[in-house]
Amino acid sequence: MQYRRLGDSGMKVSSISLGGWINYGEGKVDTDAARRVVETAYAGGINFFDLADIYGRGEAEKEMGAVLKEFPRHTLVISSKVFWPMSDDVNDRGLSRKHIIESIDKSLQRLGTDYLDIYFCHRSDPDTPVLETARAMNDLIQQGKVLYWGTSEWPSSRIVEAYELCERYNLHPPRTEQPQYSMLYRQRVEDEIMPVTTSRGIGLVVWSPLAMGMLTGKYDEGIPEGSRFAREDWARERFINDQNRMKVRRLAPLANELGISRGQLALAWVLRQSSVSSVIIGATRPEQVEENIKAADVRLAPDIIEAINTILDDDNLDEIPVD
Repeated sequence: MQYRRLGDSGMKVSSISLGGWINYGEGKVDTDAARRVVETAYAGGINFFDLADIYGRGEAEKEMGAVLKEFPRHTLVISSKVFWPMSDDVNDRGLSRKHIIESIDKSLQRLGTDYLDIYFCHRSDPDTPVLETARAMNDLIQQGKVLYWGTSEWPSSRIVEAYELCERYNLHPPRTEQPQYSMLYRQRVEDEIMPVTTSRGIGLVVWSPLAMGMLTGKYDEGIPEGSRFAREDWARERFINDQNRMKVRRLAPLANELGISRGQLALAWVLRQSSVSSVIIGATRPEQVEENIKAADVRLAPDIIEAINTILDDDNLDEIPVD
């Protein structure tokens, strides 16, 4: 496993991290299987485990937290998130001081820990001034309940606003942003997010680096019964199209040449970016974790990166051979 600094902070996170979205707390993976996935990740060198209160409405924090409590706390980097509605109450949502202060204690209790290494603002809140949110996060850091705070899927302008307000008022600034980023979802991050985060020492912790499984080749010939795209229309509609399927198939010879899987190739491609601190994987089986972990040691030569980007940038299907 390789470890990288979280932005310009002193804390190091595993370049491959394990997320709790989809896999835990929603009945999609039984408790024993979820436990084996977490144990395999830890044994493989993963120290960063990413959660959110909204995952399973708190159940993901409970389930993963129960396993993480078996490991020495100082060897773990645990994150959670706040923003989405946790009940029908008008204040049980968003990034107001009230919701943040109340939510952190609930997350800590569910996880069974005294502090979070990272607390993410799960989206930008148009109803709350950024300064109010930044002050609340700063207070949590001062209280020792949170070590670093970050943003997730924030517009670049709001990230800049938060950082500059923290500098102006001597508050702890955000140290990380969590955007979606993969070979098939790249322009927003590369064109809008990286230019403002890299220069400010804000590390990226990216989610869905495998495009929800599309980049593994699982959907080359269609949508298998029981697969994620078979269950979830929104995920299927985001990634399943002829162009994406052709691009993924054309990546296979490159992966074969390197002796790795297409999933490992996709993870290594994201990790080529020095501004990326970690890529968050999802897994339902231990063997998926074991395969993905190997991507941490893959180094892509410039000619391979150029070949990959040529495939990704080519939308002329008539000129793309299948084999």
